[in-house]
Amino acid sequence: MKHKEILELLNKMTIEEKIGQMVQITGDVFLSEDTNSVLTGPLKNLHLSKEKIYHVGSVLNIIGAEKVKKVQDEYLSKSRLKIPLLFMDDIINGYKIAFPIPIAQGCSWNTKAIKEMTEISSMESSIAGANVNFSPMVDLSRDARWGRVMESIGGEDPLLGEIYARTMVKAYQGKNLFEVGKMASCVKHIAAYGAVEAGRDYNTVDMSEREFRQYYLPAYKAAIEAGAEMLMTSFNILNGIPSTVNKWLIQEVIRKELGFKGIVISDYGAVEETITHGYSANETEAAKNAITAGIDIDMMSGIYANHLKDLCLQNQEIENKVNESVLRILTLKNKLGLFENPYGNTNEEKEKTYIMNPINLEKAKKLTQETFVLLKNKNHVLPLQKSKKIALIGPYIDNIGITGSWSMFSDRTKNGTILDIFKEKMGNQVIYAKGCEILRQEEINKILSADGSPIVHVENERQKEQDMIASAMQTAKKADVILLALGEHYKQSGEACSRSNIALPENQIQLINELYTLSKPMILILFNGRPIELNTIEPKLDAILEVWFPGTTGAKAITEMILGEENPSGKLTMSFPQNVGQCPVYYNHYNTGRPHHDNLRYLSRYQDIPTESFYPFGYGLSYCDFKYTELYLNNHKMNKNETITVTIKIENQSDYAGYEVIQLYIQDLYGSVVRPVKELKAFKKEYFKPHEIKYIHFNIDMHMLKFWNEKLELVAESGEFKAFVGGDSVNVLEDRFEFVDN
Repeated sequence: MKHKEILELLNKMTIEEKIGQMVQITGDVFLSEDTNSVLTGPLKNLHLSKEKIYHVGSVLNIIGAEKVKKVQDEYLSKSRLKIPLLFMDDIINGYKIAFPIPIAQGCSWNTKAIKEMTEISSMESSIAGANVNFSPMVDLSRDARWGRVMESIGGEDPLLGEIYARTMVKAYQGKNLFEVGKMASCVKHIAAYGAVEAGRDYNTVDMSEREFRQYYLPAYKAAIEAGAEMLMTSFNILNGIPSTVNKWLIQEVIRKELGFKGIVISDYGAVEETITHGYSANETEAAKNAITAGIDIDMMSGIYANHLKDLCLQNQEIENKVNESVLRILTLKNKLGLFENPYGNTNEEKEKTYIMNPINLEKAKKLTQETFVLLKNKNHVLPLQKSKKIALIGPYIDNIGITGSWSMFSDRTKNGTILDIFKEKMGNQVIYAKGCEILRQEEINKILSADGSPIVHVENERQKEQDMIASAMQTAKKADVILLALGEHYKQSGEACSRSNIALPENQIQLINELYTLSKPMILILFNGRPIELNTIEPKLDAILEVWFPGTTGAKAITEMILGEENPSGKLTMSFPQNVGQCPVYYNHYNTGRPHHDNLRYLSRYQDIPTESFYPFGYGLSYCDFKYTELYLNNHKMNKNETITVTIKIENQSDYAGYEVIQLYIQDLYGSVVRPVKELKAFKKEYFKPHEIKYIHFNIDMHMLKFWNEKLELVAESGEFKAFVGGDSVNVLEDRFEFVDN
């Protein structure tokens, strides 16, 4: 359809039909034989009439080719102008094939791997009927207490956020949305959602504009420049105003400054929540505030549906805003080809042959292995020799629930377990005991009660707990090495999963303490959606392999890694704290006037824990042993038209082949505003053969030195800088250079 035809269609629409396009609801209503029964469910509080239901422009989390076609047919049968629905979904880390959760994907430091995972997810979900995916989530995340760090692809670093945002948007959308397997990307959450106070979800965000532009805006900007079709606003207030009705944010920054021309959608119920925030006085004012700020689609609230019409009749300017929003929505539907084919890329035949096919499952396993981070490997206990008798212990050994909290569409029957894969490879060389549950029932009940689920009571739980530990002890005594699989419950991370205690559950710690008394090598496979507090248990473990929630092929990927068939290469994108009291903790912090350098009283430090993180940003071991030497700068002075080449010698001093992520950091030593102690500016993931030596080169240019100054100008200032190169943000070699702005 040509632009002229879209305008003609817009002119034919009644005000009710226009407003309907700006409303999103769950699609269950169109699958029910009895519409009235559905309207008493999740849609009851929206107060939508049957007529308004059949005006809505998009539905949420309806997927599956047969189901999507049924909903679209039912909707169009009652649509006067035959404007098709948009189907929007939360495919956060894969559709039927669950890939590792986003925080894990980022730990690959491999844009090609992230691109492949995104493309497979996009193909699977688009042929199953999804037109729009609420992904990627590119919020900068520095606080492990916040449950949604598991969704953050770039973790605590703005450069990674930029690179990964650009990669994923292009992978979802391709060159045009007509391509088979492509879909529109909805980037979230605008803005600075990762900075919620105390790491508590939906909480307040208050920061300077300079801080916002320096660290939080770059990933959103990169996504917009990559062509993202949609943006989702965040639940939090930003400097006193809810993001959903924040005119400065949406109109000035996103629309005018960054030139975004796509659709802005609220998060679930967020327009109505501006009343609870204390910003909008009532529902009518909430509708006015949201449309004036620039919200095109009201997700799961009845504010637009029930109040926007009267506002349009009273104010021509608001009606003009409605027309602009509807034009954007119709334009996206046209880009997706829905006017010619309301089913879009939905394809039942491809759904049968492509989804969960063996080729993609093998790819998924390989890609998953790139996300694992080896945190400890004392005396090279890993990889394990197949001649060893191995005790497999822990609630994640014989458990298919390893896909994470956003994997509601994944096919868990295909997951497999660590126990199954180890038995396939080693037979009677492995023995098993569960050892403990992931959580005690009282802890699970707290989670269940918040979800409205019935409480489960277990008699004699502590006695059963002791019996499980006793069984694990007997099993471990028969083995040469203990392989533990422990971690968070999948419902302990994700949305609404903020935690003040980010250590392993008490019953798991008790299991570790008991097994430690056997004085046998003990290896931990760690399942989690956030950085975990490990300082009390780490000394008792010989090795720790961080696998996050690894997804469908996780069990096989883990087993191969433990047995040395693959070599870990992941690096952390979030710092692990000493304990939760240190949060938020991040590598690119500012110096104080009294930085911690000694155990002296009047310095910026804690009395009871070290100041630095437990595991730093960029950290990750390998079965290889990489040695960094001979840092060399080809020049120690540069101007704005020059570059400096940094060279580092790296030797693989091992018999293993593997990948290493080499990281370049820069520090601006003296600026017109205080600058961080170091900032990531470039990285390379390089393959090394056994005992191979490579010289790795980076180019430093003026762009890498720019920052937002006090006047909110993006500048590079003359002065002295440090360049650091290393395998993480702490273990680096360094040299100095001077930049002269002329």
